[in-house]
Amino acid sequence: MKRYAQVPWPWIGIFLALGAAVQALLAPQSTAASTLGETAYRIVAMSIGVSSLVLLFMPPRRIAYFTGALVAAGLVAWALYLQYVVGLDPCPLCSVQRMVVIALGVICVVAAFQNPRRGGATFYALIATIVGGFGILVAMRHVWIQALPKGEVPSCGMSLNYMLDTLPFSDVLDKLFHGGGECAEEGWKFLQLAIPSWTLVFFVAMVVGSIALVRRD
Repeated sequence: MKRYAQVPWPWIGIFLALGAAVQALLAPQSTAASTLGETAYRIVAMSIGVSSLVLLFMPPRRIAYFTGALVAAGLVAWALYLQYVVGLDPCPLCSVQRMVVIALGVICVVAAFQNPRRGGATFYALIATIVGGFGILVAMRHVWIQALPKGEVPSCGMSLNYMLDTLPFSDVLDKLFHGGGECAEEGWKFLQLAIPSWTLVFFVAMVVGSIALVRRD
């Protein structure tokens, strides 16, 4: 376990996340979507808690990179389960987030096999921050669309595969960030947070962890 002498803030972050989790479990269940403020509070609390957990129990670099790859693989496997077993087809923004998760997993696998020193870890942290930062923006946009009132939700658009086949890449990005009606459906939820909220937590934790690994000699 990596210790932070005289700085107990990682434990504070974990207790903050536990408090948010208990609050979500005790809150009355409702079919109505949570407000943007409630969702943002839970996302921030979980992001701080998971990132604090990563910092407290961070193993040596190679093991940490392999762990990140396994977590990414687990998330992709869970997404495939929801798609092909539960029947939750991914919307375009979900598909983009899935690709970002895969990209971060690949970065972790390459870094784990290389087992870089501080300079190499800095390079991987930069790449992970760029990729994870893009994922954060996409997930934030998705969370915002899901919090919109029904009357303000954009109409359903084309599928991601169709857009990639027929439109220039710049137009695809523009339409993706505008989102569509299918992106407003929350589907599976855990602790009152939908899939894009949890991918946002994952992206934040991956960026924080990759930066922290620079100094994990």
